[in-house]
Amino acid sequence: MWDNPQLLKSTANFLFGLSVLLILIGAARYVLGLPIFPLKTVQLKVAPERVPVDLIERLVHEQIKGNFFTVDINRTRLSFEQLPWVRKVSVRRKFPWGIEVEIEEHVALAKWNDKSLVNTYGEVFGAEYKNELPVFIGQADTSDLVAKMYGELKNELLPIQQEIGQISLSPRYAWQLRLKNGMVLELGREQMLQRLTRFVGVYPYSVATLTNPVKHIDLRYRNGFAAYLPSGVGAPEKQNSANKV
Repeated sequence: MWDNPQLLKSTANFLFGLSVLLILIGAARYVLGLPIFPLKTVQLKVAPERVPVDLIERLVHEQIKGNFFTVDINRTRLSFEQLPWVRKVSVRRKFPWGIEVEIEEHVALAKWNDKSLVNTYGEVFGAEYKNELPVFIGQADTSDLVAKMYGELKNELLPIQQEIGQISLSPRYAWQLRLKNGMVLELGREQMLQRLTRFVGVYPYSVATLTNPVKHIDLRYRNGFAAYLPSGVGAPEKQNSANKV
């Protein structure tokens, strides 16, 4: 090596270039860290409806550190996603002195097991909600399945102007509906939509015409359903009922 002038010259040039590069990187990091690039604004792209403004202000003052170039965008995003009612957040630098935050909030669809809430994506989240919502009952990791079935069954009930107050999925995957008028519908584990469609088709000519209000209806029959009247009124009334399945 030492008796090869060309190799020595190439090595020296490489080391010199590397030194210059390291000096430039160090200088750039020093300059970018100077207070001449302060982070002056944190702008929300859309004003949130449910996220408390005071919590956002506190987060900005306590969690967002650095200047325009050194602020940790990923850490900032994660900090915002810890706030109540926040589902997803995107953060980007906005030249010259700020960052822009876009917050996607949860939209509450129902209560989950009377403890949490379910959003329109079928995701469970924790937050306080005082308005009336339908109740979803199910096992862990079934909230998306219950939310999907709720939407389908809700549409089936539109012709008779009835709404779901509670939908339950048992550990054996049997479905039950409680309507807002108090009526309970047993749908079973198969052909739930077909059973409900059949019931809706005859509802105006059967259940709706009964003198006494029906509290419980079993739709788990091949060709009909059983309507159970309040205790003491009489025996169950069956409409075209065959073997239950």
